[in-house]
Amino acid sequence: MTGVLARYEELLESGELRPDPQQRAAAGRLGELQATLEASRQADDPGLIDRLLRRKPRAETGIYMWGGVGRGKSMLMDLFFDCLDIRRKRRAHFHAFMLEVHARIREERKKEAGDPIAPVAAALAEDVRCLAFDEMVVNNSTDAMIMSRLFRALIVDHGVTVVTTSNRPPRDLYKDGLNREHFLPFIDLIERRLDVIELNGPTDYRLDRIGGMASWHAPIGDEATAQLRELFFRLTDFAPEDAEHVPSAELDLGGGRTLFVPKSLKGVAVFSFKRLCKEARGASDYLAIAREYHTVIIVGIPQMDREMRNEAARFVTLIDALYENRVKLFASAAVEPEQLYPSGDGAFEFERTVSRLKEMQSDAYMALGHGEAG
Repeated sequence: MTGVLARYEELLESGELRPDPQQRAAAGRLGELQATLEASRQADDPGLIDRLLRRKPRAETGIYMWGGVGRGKSMLMDLFFDCLDIRRKRRAHFHAFMLEVHARIREERKKEAGDPIAPVAAALAEDVRCLAFDEMVVNNSTDAMIMSRLFRALIVDHGVTVVTTSNRPPRDLYKDGLNREHFLPFIDLIERRLDVIELNGPTDYRLDRIGGMASWHAPIGDEATAQLRELFFRLTDFAPEDAEHVPSAELDLGGGRTLFVPKSLKGVAVFSFKRLCKEARGASDYLAIAREYHTVIIVGIPQMDREMRNEAARFVTLIDALYENRVKLFASAAVEPEQLYPSGDGAFEFERTVSRLKEMQSDAYMALGHGEAG
């Protein structure tokens, strides 16, 4: 079986990738882990003696790759998983994995009144030596409450080696989240048992992926919907045939409040204008969105008249939050930005929002990193 680093070098030679020292170092570390797992006799069978003596399998040091959007994290994960020649391996999107965990916990609670985490971890680890995740992100208190115990059981008790990607360093996971103190042992576990590797190289491959695609689609209609749908799949690598199963999320807004995100995957969120601007929302809500997502897709932006001055004011606040955090905006709207709110209270101030909307369509803005000052 080809090693990760050798396969990475092939992609460089073919021109599919550009030189990036951080990527190459990560590929080398992934290759070392691949070789260690393949050489371990427990990788595909823990052995009769180990089972009889109830020896705990030992997890190899895992890997946590984090960095900005489009820096090759998922690509390297694909290389590692495809090259890893063991039977007991599993690749999952983190959101889908946690949904499965919650379902298993509910079933365990039906059986007995005890702590369900241990049997759930045992069942998950039964046929897995290496567990690979794409996009580890924690955006609700329910996940945060169980992750420390669940992953300690997987790694320490069952010897599961974890490899994962994230847009954030471990210390920023679930930042400012409700009851975050219960989540801190999970961060400590990551930093003790996984090598943390930063990937923030010079090339944003996401821009290549969406090259030539417009960000503002007017008027609203089938063509605009099709374009935004295609964009979402390009940004998230989600298969179009699985469109009905795109994960959603509950974004923690603080103070016990949450916002339902109808589509949430790999730092990309899809919202309707109605959900964001017709409901009573303030700057803190929009700031939570801007900090959580590097790309926001808004559908159904109407032309606003004098009777929609509240919606127009909220839209201004929303765009300010997205712009100041360098969030990429894609939208379907009834009209071009200049005609969105031609008259009414605050129409003069709205002109600044129009200017920002135009700038957000530029190549220079699109090249900025999430949260990066211009």
